[in-house]
Amino acid sequence: MHLSGSITALATPFLASGELDLEAWRALLKQQLDGGTQGVVVAGSTGEAAALSDDEYDTLLRIAVEELRGRIPVLAGTGQMSTAKTIAATRRAAAGGAQLALVVTPPYVRPTQAGLVAHYRAVADQGGLPVVLYNVPGRTGCDLLPETVAELVDHPNIVGIKEARAEPERMAALLALRTEGFAILSGDDPTASRAMLAGADGLISVGSNALPRTFRRLCDLSRAGDSAAVAALDAQLQEIYGFLGVESNPIPVKALLQRAGFGHGLRLPLLTLSSTHTDTADRLAALAQALEAQSSRDSLAA
Repeated sequence: MHLSGSITALATPFLASGELDLEAWRALLKQQLDGGTQGVVVAGSTGEAAALSDDEYDTLLRIAVEELRGRIPVLAGTGQMSTAKTIAATRRAAAGGAQLALVVTPPYVRPTQAGLVAHYRAVADQGGLPVVLYNVPGRTGCDLLPETVAELVDHPNIVGIKEARAEPERMAALLALRTEGFAILSGDDPTASRAMLAGADGLISVGSNALPRTFRRLCDLSRAGDSAAVAALDAQLQEIYGFLGVESNPIPVKALLQRAGFGHGLRLPLLTLSSTHTDTADRLAALAQALEAQSSRDSLAA
C-alpha cells in the first residue's frame, strides 16, 4: 500500500464530562471522508493517545474501521517508549482492523541511531502491520536521521516515513530514498506544499481535521506541480498555520473543531485554548468554513 495525498491525524472528541464523544467521532470520520481525505491516523499524538485507556483506543479504532469500510487507509498510532510495548501495541492495532501502524521514535529514552534501526526492524518483523516511521524530535527528543532511514527503506514491511522536521535539506535527503514501496510524507502543515512540490507523496496533517477539503485541494495542486495555485492557497492558510502553533497541539485545532461542533475540550495535562486566543479562534473558525466552501466549489469546477 503506497500512501499519498491528504492524510489526517485525527483529534479525539470528548464530551463535556471527559468521556469519548462517539457521536462526534463518527461525524468527524464522515466529514473527513466527504471532504476527500485519503487516509486517517487514529490515536496519534494529535488524538491524545497518551490520555486514552486501552478500551478507548480499541473503541476509536473499531468505529473508524467500521465507518470507513476500507475506502481509505486507517493508520493506528502505536509508538511507545520500549520496543516490546510498541510491538504489543502494533499487534493490538492489527487485531482491531488497522491497515498500517504509525510508529513514532521512542519518546524520552533517546536511543542511538543503531538502536532505532533495531527497534524499527523488530516492530516491522513482529508487529503484524506495515510500519510508517514517524520522526518528530521536538516532541520525542530523538531525531531519526536520513542515513538511518536509508538502513530501513529496504525492509518489506516498512512502507514510509512521516517527517515533521521542516528544513528543506532534511526533506531533500529523504526524497532521495523514496521508492514505490517507501512513501515520503510531510508531517509539518506549513511546509508541506513545498515538500510535495519537491516530490513528497503527501501530508499527514493536523489542520485537515478542520479543513479536509482545503487540505485535499492543497495536496492535489502540490502533487500536480501547480506552484502558482499552491502559492495562492497557501497564502490563504498562513493565519491558520500560525494559529495551530500558538499552543501545544492539539489545543488550537480542537478549538476550531469545537466551534464546528466536534466535541469539547481536552484531557489533562492539556487545557483548552487560553482566553487570549478566543477571538482569533472565532475568526479563524469562520475563515475555515469559508475556505472549505471555496475548496468545494473549486473542486467541482476543476
